[in-house]
Amino acid sequence: MTRTRVLLDDVMAVVLAGGQGERLYPLTRDRSKPAVPFGGHYRIIDFTLSNCLNSGMRTIFVLTQYKSFSLERHIKRGWDRLVSPGLGEFIYTVPPQLRVGQRWYEGTADAVYQNLYLIKRTRPRLVVVLSGDHVYKMDYSKFVRYHEKCKAVATVGAVEVPKEQASAFGVIEVDDHWRITSFREKPLDPKPMPGKPDMVLANMGVYCFEAQTLLSALCDDAGKQDSRHDFGHDILPALIQGKRLYAYPFAEKSQKKSQHKGQVYWRDIGTLDSYYQASMDLVSVAPQFNLYDTEWPLLTLHRQLPLAKTVFAQVEKPRGRVGTALDSIMCGGVIVSGGQVVSSVLSPEVRVNSYAKVEKSVLLDNVNVGRGARVKRAIVDKNVMIPPGFVIGEEPDEDRRRFKVTDDGVVVIPRNTDLSR
Repeated sequence: MTRTRVLLDDVMAVVLAGGQGERLYPLTRDRSKPAVPFGGHYRIIDFTLSNCLNSGMRTIFVLTQYKSFSLERHIKRGWDRLVSPGLGEFIYTVPPQLRVGQRWYEGTADAVYQNLYLIKRTRPRLVVVLSGDHVYKMDYSKFVRYHEKCKAVATVGAVEVPKEQASAFGVIEVDDHWRITSFREKPLDPKPMPGKPDMVLANMGVYCFEAQTLLSALCDDAGKQDSRHDFGHDILPALIQGKRLYAYPFAEKSQKKSQHKGQVYWRDIGTLDSYYQASMDLVSVAPQFNLYDTEWPLLTLHRQLPLAKTVFAQVEKPRGRVGTALDSIMCGGVIVSGGQVVSSVLSPEVRVNSYAKVEKSVLLDNVNVGRGARVKRAIVDKNVMIPPGFVIGEEPDEDRRRFKVTDDGVVVIPRNTDLSR
């Protein structure tokens, strides 16, 4: 990890990580969205937490809620060792504690409101509120400096997205100085960016608040009966009038001093198809998102596993048995034993047996592909044993009868599915 970055001692991070991720079902059947595996041995939340530590932010609260055990275990085992409690650093997971009424979190703002005592006890100057379910790289120290330079009470990370995708995001309008003039949540008729009629500015779910401003805004919102208690729907629009609210141009600030390919990548992988496409991008020849950037390391829980390997090179006729993996990611413990893997992501302890073929697929931990089986354009969750000769992704009608199939035709098999029946 880069050690030359200045620690942001008076900046506290609050990571919203309680998302149910309904559109990612069945990957979220047994875990929250931030805990979904991605890119081999990472979890989605690892990207936000890596940004925090690489940016010098070491006082972090992770607010959990939906099926949180997997996420809390991952953070405990993989992240506690990366901070120094003796120096006042911490990464704490905080489930709902019903401190403010007998209710669960009712929105992103309500989640922070119910934990205001944490902010008061920690007494930060600034609070950075982050989403735990996006994949991107961002130096939050630059974000904080921009916020201070603008003398803003709140600053919102903004990324350019195509206008036709605006209905999935909060859309920001700004003046010539990037001061926010309007904030609309998931509009059907968005106003495009000046000079870019096909693009809009979307809310990244990255916020920097003056601590006192945040406290006051959350308390005001909590008393409103008609509020959704959400940052995008309620908190930000209410702050625009009379307050200095600014947008942070993510692409512009990321590109200015960096030549590293992939620095402006940002994805909300909120659907199965977007999850699949983001995974396939990782195994392309020149991926938009660089997993191998040594200046901005991606951190996670690294299990003690043997190295991946391919075995068998019997090319003689009539039927050769050759273990190969092309344009693919293979994690520790993977064995390609006489099978063929093409353009796929193989998570830890996956095994591909003789004469089997895996193509353009994502296999999560401990998937076993039986002898002669074929898997194409699929996402297979953990601990699935694919029987010998079984075929996935080649017969659309049969796949739809047995499994979840996305709009783009990707077959999704839930965790622990028994395919022998």
